[in-house]
Amino acid sequence: MTEQPAELWTPQPRQAIFMARGEDEAFFGGAAGGGKSDVVVVEALRQVTIPNYKGIIFRKTYRQLGELLEKADKYYPRAFPGARYNSQQSMWRFPSGAKVYFAGMQYTKDKVKWQGWQFDYIAFDELTHFQWEEYSYMMSRNRAAGPGTRVYIRATGNPGGVGHGWVKNRFILPAPPMTPMKRRIRYIDQDGEEQERWNTRIFVPSKVQDNRKLLENDPDYIARLAALPRKEREALLEGNWDSFSGQVFTEWKDDADHYEDHIRTHVIKPFRIPDHWRVQMGFDWGYSKPFACGWYAYDDQGKQYMIRELYGCTGEPDEGVQWTVPQIAQKIHEIEAQDPNLKGKKIERIGDPAIWQGGTGEGSIGEMFERNRIYFQEGNHERLSGKMQCHYRLSIDDEGMTMFQAFDTCRHFIRTIPSLVYDEIDVEDVDTKQEDHLYDQWRYCCMTRRISPRVRKAEPVHHDDPLNLYADRMKITAR
Repeated sequence: MTEQPAELWTPQPRQAIFMARGEDEAFFGGAAGGGKSDVVVVEALRQVTIPNYKGIIFRKTYRQLGELLEKADKYYPRAFPGARYNSQQSMWRFPSGAKVYFAGMQYTKDKVKWQGWQFDYIAFDELTHFQWEEYSYMMSRNRAAGPGTRVYIRATGNPGGVGHGWVKNRFILPAPPMTPMKRRIRYIDQDGEEQERWNTRIFVPSKVQDNRKLLENDPDYIARLAALPRKEREALLEGNWDSFSGQVFTEWKDDADHYEDHIRTHVIKPFRIPDHWRVQMGFDWGYSKPFACGWYAYDDQGKQYMIRELYGCTGEPDEGVQWTVPQIAQKIHEIEAQDPNLKGKKIERIGDPAIWQGGTGEGSIGEMFERNRIYFQEGNHERLSGKMQCHYRLSIDDEGMTMFQAFDTCRHFIRTIPSLVYDEIDVEDVDTKQEDHLYDQWRYCCMTRRISPRVRKAEPVHHDDPLNLYADRMKITAR
């Protein structure tokens, strides 16, 4: 009896579903241990029998590529004898002449290394480690390297990371999992004719429970994920995109169904504010990046309500509408003249300190606003003090009360604030490479109405807490 060759790799059910999708873009993941890395490495083999085919797989740094290269070394030469790896180019060449590259993109400027290239297949492993402009630039490189190939993008990832916000907004929020999303694209073809097509994308969720092979080899892996601190557990075990490690404003709550009845969330329905409440507006300048305006009302106890926003974003993540000062000023005047909560109010405006720096022959941006009858006080740019004031505002006391709430019409504020993560180098501060413009203008306003921390009962210390054990040992030593 002839011995049958062992299968090199067989996709598990959830992996097979992902690999069968036909959309232009597909995102796989949401939790740890779902078998994501295997998928992007093996998927790259789909067209390697076509001589002109080129694929590329990204991780954020070259060092992180190690695991992917190990998988490629395991699968590629066995699946296609004669395939050879070129370590200088981090590229596998197949007998047909097809190529699959492995690359890092540690800095955004690294994207231009791929200017002029074309790749039929582009994959990002751990997409939330990348910024939108890095991903979107490589979308422009996603084109046929020759006849007969299929052109598409695949990505994997977990909640968290500097790209958490834009990934969530592109793949998670627009539609339920496994629901195709479509965007109409109109363009002029090479003959000058107007054409139309649909850009399609989808989110395919994956959890550790889907990875039977992993659990056979390591039955306790789920238990170890379940033992993680709450934020990490909810993100990595449950795939919760509202909870993740590295999140700055962990106090944020915006879904009443997820919290106890006595705790008020930070998002509320709009209401007509009393005439005597003080009103304030914060402003963060942007041109190629979005500009941000937020209007705030303060009640008699000093509680802050965000009642209106104006956000200069094109709809693409962190891309500004490029409005001039007169355009922004005109829109501010319109809003303050028409909004029932702002009309006729005396409004204190706090501006981005950068608008008074530099300038052209027309003066600084701040001076140009003044010529358009918009007057700002210079905001306090102390980053860490300002961040703490935001924490104090969001904090919920033992009675479930908070000193900040936003109208649910402030959708960009609600979208961006919970997604902010810490800087990897300046670990106490917000990472400025994110969409942080509404946060900045809010921070300026918070610094003009400083409050003290909310008083809460101390959380009980767990007996297995390392700090508690250390304290116990010190007591024993003292005796």
